[in-house]
Amino acid sequence: SVSAAFWEHLRHLGLQDFPCGLGSWNKSRFNAQTSPRGGQPGLGTEPAGQEEAMPLGEESPEALLELLSDWHSPWALPPDCGPQDQHLREMAVLTPELVRGSCVFQVLRSLRIVGKGVEEVDEGLLQLQQLEELILSANQISRITSANLPRTLKVLELCCNAVADLQDLCAQPPPELQHLGLGYNRLCGPSQDKYLTADFWPNLVSLDLSFNNLTDLLELVSQLSSLQKLRILVLQGNPLALIHTYRGFLVDSLPKLSILDDIHIGPDERHRFHGLARQPELIRSEARVVVSVGEIRGVPDPSAHQQLEVGSEAPVITYSYCVTYKF
Repeated sequence: SVSAAFWEHLRHLGLQDFPCGLGSWNKSRFNAQTSPRGGQPGLGTEPAGQEEAMPLGEESPEALLELLSDWHSPWALPPDCGPQDQHLREMAVLTPELVRGSCVFQVLRSLRIVGKGVEEVDEGLLQLQQLEELILSANQISRITSANLPRTLKVLELCCNAVADLQDLCAQPPPELQHLGLGYNRLCGPSQDKYLTADFWPNLVSLDLSFNNLTDLLELVSQLSSLQKLRILVLQGNPLALIHTYRGFLVDSLPKLSILDDIHIGPDERHRFHGLARQPELIRSEARVVVSVGEIRGVPDPSAHQQLEVGSEAPVITYSYCVTYKF
């Protein structure tokens, strides 16, 4: 589950271990009798602005932070950790009481669990009451229950999973979501097109549907046109992208779109395709791919017929081949 992967990730960050957390290296700064109640604990300054002398055996906050940021340090973050992880570890140095136990739920705004074999988005995520960004790419998620997603989410990235049905995700979707990433999944059209409307995603600005199995361009555009705030759309890798007038039809049908398939839509392109949206007859429901094979070596020619004498009882050998292309 996502919760299990999250706790494992926190353990990997070592928020309670040196140079983070509370210990002999900083105990005087967080002593209940001497720590100031105002301001941020851990700054260690005298009222007159003079720096407090560090007790023997303890480290200053600056020295501890340097151990986290210096790539030569054995306590530096691994390369696969993100800015939010760095922020948590810095908090664990300056204000360790804010990232102890369940307190971390109140400060975490971004969670990135990538390639950890996650299959379930469980209700444990609801404890992250301030979460705005959830990245779950390259896992094994096939079903998402929207009731288990924090209502504060603005970014949900599910690239490279096994999502085939959006019904559960759209039951109670996060109302403020601005980016939805569903690239490299198993969505099929037109059964899933009906879930891509403003009824479910009123604030969506960016939508990634690349490399799925969406086939009905007309139906998809009719649903996407309700997304009044949509500015970025990625559809490349779907069968419908093979349609000859695909890009022009989308550019003219969605006038507020700024970027399509990672390519900016300029005024010249919008002028060139003006009026194409009123000609749906140009949209064909099929596409043709022509593959030319230049030369094949090492196999008998199936077109060469054997020359047999009249009345001969010799066996006739024929050859046939099937060539499969996977796109």
